[in-house]
Amino acid sequence: MKQYLELIQQILDHGQWQDNRTGIRTLSIPGAMMKIDLQQGFPALTTKKLAFKSAVGELLGFLRGYRSAADFRALGSKVWDLNANQNPAWLANPWRQGEDDLGPVYGAQWRQWPAYKLIPQHHPQAGQQLADALARGYHDLGMVNQGAGGEAGPHRLLYKAIDQLRLCLDTLLQDPASRRILFHGWNWGQLEEMALPPCHLLYQFLANPGTRELSLCLYVRSNDMGLGAPFNLTEGAALLHLVSRLTGYSARWFTYFIGDAHIYENHLEMLREQLRRTPYPAPTLTLSARIPAYAETGVYAPEWLEQVEPGDFALENYQHHPALTAPMAV
Repeated sequence: MKQYLELIQQILDHGQWQDNRTGIRTLSIPGAMMKIDLQQGFPALTTKKLAFKSAVGELLGFLRGYRSAADFRALGSKVWDLNANQNPAWLANPWRQGEDDLGPVYGAQWRQWPAYKLIPQHHPQAGQQLADALARGYHDLGMVNQGAGGEAGPHRLLYKAIDQLRLCLDTLLQDPASRRILFHGWNWGQLEEMALPPCHLLYQFLANPGTRELSLCLYVRSNDMGLGAPFNLTEGAALLHLVSRLTGYSARWFTYFIGDAHIYENHLEMLREQLRRTPYPAPTLTLSARIPAYAETGVYAPEWLEQVEPGDFALENYQHHPALTAPMAV
C-alpha cells in the first residue's frame, strides 16, 4: 500500500495539531484520497500484520445490521467493545440499551434505513399519494398535526425500513448505468442514539457494463489513519469484491476520499516504524466458491449479503512485517 504510506508521510510533513473529543490530539490535514486498482492486488497493509479476520468480521456485522458488540465478537471482531462499554459519553446516554449495545450504527442504517413520508390531508391528491406509498411498502402510522418545514395542519405519517444495500444490488442488475447506486449512514435524527456516529459514511458503486467492471467510491468524513484506515480499506475492497460476485462484475477501482485525515499523537511511533519498513507485494483476495457468481450461473442471490461467513474471505500470498499495536482513542 504505497499510497497509504505516502499519505502518512504527507500528514507528518504538513499536518496541523488539533484537539478533539477524545482528549488525544491529532496531526491532521483536510482532504485526502487514494485510488486503488483492485486488479493489481488487494489493499492490505504489508508494513504490519493486518487483523484481516477481525476486519472481515466487522464488515459482516454491518451487512447483517448488527447493533451489539457481542454479535461482532461472535464474528471474530472485538473492535466495538470499547465504544460499547467504555465510552463515557455513551455509558451516560439514555438511549443505550445495556451492555454491548451500540445503537443503530452503520449496518442498521445500511440495511434498515428509517424512511418517513408526510402527506398533507388538504392536498388534492392525498388519496393517490397514500395509495402509491402503501403500494411501495410504507405503513400508515396515523395522523400528526404538523408537517415538514413546520407546515400546519393534519398530515398522515407513513414509515418503512429501506434496505439501501439491497437496492444497490437490484439497481446494478436493472439499471447499471445509473449514477444513483449508493448508500450512506449519516442520519441526523438518530445520531444521539449511536455509540459513535459513522465515519465511513457514503458508498457509491459505479458500473461499466461494457467491460463488466464495478468500481466503488467511499467518502470517510473523519479517518484515524493508524487504526481506522487499514480496516476501512480492507472492508471497502472486500465489499466491492462481494457485490461484484453477486451482480456479475469484476472489482476494479476503489477510490477512497477522506474529509479529515489524522494521526493520533500516541500512534506516531507505530506509523513511523511502518515508514521505515519496505512494503511487500500486494496479496490477492479469494472468495469462497460457495458464494454464487452471477456471471457464471445467471442466478441472482442477494441473500448472500447476510449468509457470507468470515471463512468465505481469504488473503492469498499475504507477506507482511510483524504486527504493531497502538491504543484506540475513544
